[in-house]
Amino acid sequence: MLFSETKKAALECVLFVSVDSLSLAELAEAIELDEQDVMKLLDELISEYEKTIHGIRIVKVAEGYRFVTKEEYSCEVEKILKPHVSKLSRAALETLSIIAYRQPIIRAEVERIRGVGVDRILARLMEKNLVYEVGRKDTPGRPILYGTTSEFLEYFGLESLDKLPELQSVSEEQIADDLKIMQEKQEERFKEDQN
Repeated sequence: MLFSETKKAALECVLFVSVDSLSLAELAEAIELDEQDVMKLLDELISEYEKTIHGIRIVKVAEGYRFVTKEEYSCEVEKILKPHVSKLSRAALETLSIIAYRQPIIRAEVERIRGVGVDRILARLMEKNLVYEVGRKDTPGRPILYGTTSEFLEYFGLESLDKLPELQSVSEEQIADDLKIMQEKQEERFKEDQN
């Protein structure tokens, strides 16, 4: 029993000090247990934080786990922190939405859909590590294929691409609006994460 509690405390500590979310494999390596045992300890910790009064909780984001502050304490957190969330422009959100829903996709296809060049926007999205080069399309010229990163998932607070809003014959502009709403929600969560 003491061993389990010690490992759970170690897991809690590792999650607490990490800036980024940590995968099961990373957590298992850090506390020297197999992933199945780490998952059991994670479930216990998550349950403990939900059952008792705490200002923080453990969430699954992208491909890992992390501590975040609870929404009900956002006012207190805002008094201390002045978050510098990098907002994306409407053009960047539109470009990102096209890539997210149609990945892997080449730049020319994104430009055809948007009707304008996306070189600078694509470069910015890559700088922010929201988009990356997935590979090359097997056509003449072998153009680069783009896809979204795990940082994209974290930025929008998604567990996986399956959690993107359903696409039902809507325009790219409507998708960008949805991403804008998700971005605003993520900014609120960012304020929580700063604890």
